[in-house]
Amino acid sequence: MDWQKLMSGTRRKDMHGDGEQPLNAGGDRTELERDYDRVLFSTPVRRLADKTQVFPLEKNDSVRTRLTHSHEVSNIARSIGVALTHREGSPFSEDEFRRDLPAILATVGLAHDIGNPPFGHQGEYAIGDWFKKNETMAFEFLNCENLSPEPGVRERMRLDFEKFEGNAQALRVLTKLQIMNDSFGLNLTCGALAALMKYPVTSEKQDKSNIATKKFGCFHSELDVVKDVWSETGLREGVRHPLTFLMEASDDIAYSVLDVEDAVKKGLVSYRDLISFLTAGSSEDDEADEIIVRVVERAEKQHQRHKGAGLSPAEVNDLSTQMFRVFAIGEMVSSVIETFLSRKAEIDDEQLRDDLINVSPSASLCKKLKKFAFENAYKHRSVLELELVGHRTVHSIMDMLWPAIVSRGDPQEETKGHPGTPYEKYAYGRISENYRRVFESPNENLPLGYRRCQLLADMISGMTDSFAISFERELSELRC
Repeated sequence: MDWQKLMSGTRRKDMHGDGEQPLNAGGDRTELERDYDRVLFSTPVRRLADKTQVFPLEKNDSVRTRLTHSHEVSNIARSIGVALTHREGSPFSEDEFRRDLPAILATVGLAHDIGNPPFGHQGEYAIGDWFKKNETMAFEFLNCENLSPEPGVRERMRLDFEKFEGNAQALRVLTKLQIMNDSFGLNLTCGALAALMKYPVTSEKQDKSNIATKKFGCFHSELDVVKDVWSETGLREGVRHPLTFLMEASDDIAYSVLDVEDAVKKGLVSYRDLISFLTAGSSEDDEADEIIVRVVERAEKQHQRHKGAGLSPAEVNDLSTQMFRVFAIGEMVSSVIETFLSRKAEIDDEQLRDDLINVSPSASLCKKLKKFAFENAYKHRSVLELELVGHRTVHSIMDMLWPAIVSRGDPQEETKGHPGTPYEKYAYGRISENYRRVFESPNENLPLGYRRCQLLADMISGMTDSFAISFERELSELRC
């Protein structure tokens, strides 16, 4: 792999002869640093403040939302980038990486969940489930004879929605939906877009035997984007950008540790429950648990200090969990850095088929933390009840919006406004103007039926949790 190309600061707008003159050309920021600012100031990032991380519609401000999670992933990724550029003997210690490596990792860390719908993974499932239940109606266009004869196109167009994927939607948000003044979206660099793609394949080519193809990261509609990015960076289908492994590891570190901390903050479990779970079946003689032993020992020393400091039991519980978080993240970050450097040749040769955290010394700690969170947080009754509310809400909205989208007709034909019923006109008008503009723009490569499905998925995935609840109520009350 050519790292000069992998860190490309070229933007798609430049590649298509419509390059922009940077406001600070020759100034204080590199192109990859400007990427981070573009993402940070975008509307979809702000919406993450009201999207579920683990606990839907959470009223406790100290419990994480998708936005706080994304900032934490971004910070961990940036820290790893800084460490790699300052480590003696590191292949990234040259001046050309000092600014851009931390910047690109911070950017993709911040943007990695930007395509997630409301209600977390339950929202993803709900969108896909609606399309499966309504496939005869939604996918009628697949029966047309004039679709592309390319193998797999029909299957891809169907799976894009039946297996709706927030990772693919993230790429779409950044390159098509978040309109600035043209059709290039935020016009991020090709290096950043490549590193963002955890799963560089389309929906019909998933293969769970390889971490890079376990899911999919590109809809049929963004194939033009991906081809540009691969052309510029030297990557290709099924091959990850090496920095994607670090972004994914940062995400693993963040949610494995911090979801547990949130469960403690909500009173679902205690610090002592966590320590008991981690130490069950492990000992200092067990090499696989060496990091767990070290983290627990350090956390327990702090716990004893807190108990002797005249604090309330609740304060001791909270502070001890916070210190556990500090030690756990520190150990996991160090092990990821070491593993990335030791496995770099394997990654560059496209041979690593597992995620980085799973082949690192902190694999056992990460797995145990995820299992603890799954058993004590994700499966908690309060979480499951709200997930059901989210699923029902998403389906109800899709039921009401679909007729409004279909009755709009073909936007390429001469029509005066929306020809549907007053209710359908109203519902269609409540869809984001950005999304409607993309839907109504001339596009000879995408069937009308596919674009209808996409407009519906775009609108749902762009909603926040509370907006989805209120929007569903609004449409339901107005429907005759």
